Amino acid sequence: MGLNVWLLLGAGIVIAAVVAVRVAHWSGLPSLLIFLGFGLLLGESGFGLQFEDPEIAQRMGLIALAIILAEGGLTTAWGNVRKAIPTALVLATIGVGVSIVAVAVPVHMLLGMDWRSALLLGAILASTDAAAVFSVLRRLPLPSRLAGVLEAESGFNDAPTVIAVALLSSSASPDLGDALFRVVFELVVGAGVGLAVGPLGVYALRRIALPVSGLYPIAVLALAFVAYAGAMLLHASGFLAVYLAALVMGNSRMPHRAASRGFAEGVAWLAQIGLFVMLGLLASPSEIPAATIPGLLAGLILVVVARPLSIVVSSLLVRLTGIDRLGWREQAFLSWAGLRGAVPIVLATIPWAATSVDDATAKFMFNEVFVIVVVYTLVQGPTLPFVARVLGLTTPGEARDLEVESAPLEELNADLLQVKVPPTSKLHGVEIFELRLPADAQVTLIVREGRSFVPSDSTRIRVDDQLLVVTTAACRETVERRMRAISRRGKLAGWFGERGS
Repeated sequence: MGLNVWLLLGAGIVIAAVVAVRVAHWSGLPSLLIFLGFGLLLGESGFGLQFEDPEIAQRMGLIALAIILAEGGLTTAWGNVRKAIPTALVLATIGVGVSIVAVAVPVHMLLGMDWRSALLLGAILASTDAAAVFSVLRRLPLPSRLAGVLEAESGFNDAPTVIAVALLSSSASPDLGDALFRVVFELVVGAGVGLAVGPLGVYALRRIALPVSGLYPIAVLALAFVAYAGAMLLHASGFLAVYLAALVMGNSRMPHRAASRGFAEGVAWLAQIGLFVMLGLLASPSEIPAATIPGLLAGLILVVVARPLSIVVSSLLVRLTGIDRLGWREQAFLSWAGLRGAVPIVLATIPWAATSVDDATAKFMFNEVFVIVVVYTLVQGPTLPFVARVLGLTTPGEARDLEVESAPLEELNADLLQVKVPPTSKLHGVEIFELRLPADAQVTLIVREGRSFVPSDSTRIRVDDQLLVVTTAACRETVERRMRAISRRGKLAGWFGERGS
């Protein structure tokens, strides 16, 4: 086929995928299943496109996951995850280790897998998927602490699982001490790279006046990949580096921060579409039925035994060390919300591409993982809102966080904030003077139903209004906190203890 035909086919797939996102959002199904379906439709059992190179799939998959993690870091609110990070780190390390063993033992005993293959399958299935978690959970009105634990865990646990899968797929049998040292080294150095690149990137972007605003989002994403590639060159965890660098940049005072987040979100969606379609192409539908029963059994072990056990052990550790205290309802939800998506399927290509693992065994394991992801995503994803309601963890009616765009006024050392009032916001009906903003901040313009006007102190804010707030740089954080607090609890937010953090 000619280049134009490929371009037409690619554009058609992307447009169909964009429409499918809307269908998935309406139905509650994770969109990854539809994208995988596109890949299967285009593959050997559909239109006949042949793609059977696990090494290329692995490389492209890891790059796509890095993009998805960068978007996750840029769009994660530090205030939501700050207190959850210690708990998430325990889940992403100790919890991952418990999950690997809890899958490997029954799989070895019930399915007859050798120990190495059983541990490898456990490692592949140990990581929750950042894309699935971000897309599903951000639509649920969960307590910020619980959502923060899940988001941070999905951002952190890719790194240890990639290391574990790579070690178990290597030809040499690593010594336990050497393996632990490598894990610690890769995580520490990867974190160091990410925490170095993030602040340096923010410093540079705040002092280099780019001629076009559209260059800022490109620069932010490029800096995230500087962290990823730099860590990889040092034989450290690129996933941890890119997530932390993006987390720092996404929560710093940076020119066109919201535009950078929006750009990253669009690129991440494109990466997800390409990733899942590619993985669907890689799968062989004719070989999947043989792996269905073993896959369903391994998935049942993961969902019913391994994930809950990892949550219970991690919760016990954080309670004994005084880090956090997770109640039984939160533990139950965390157990059910361990969504798997592209990450396990991509990780399953690592042993398939490795020469040290038998090709038939690796391909069968890939098919098992494919079955697990499809079936249990269908079971878990749509039921999360119901589970959250049954456990009493939802907060219906609570306003979502406001979308705030910042346009830098560097010469005046000021910011122009654009605040969009969402439908459930308690800003509705509040008069301008009741906002009680700092003296160095002022609501200068309101855009309502396509008409803009300068408000007075007695002007009442309405749902769907867009407010332009001019504030000094020093007061910006205070203004944002105040606006969020009122949006959540009304003009008496301070009386109720809401600080907008």
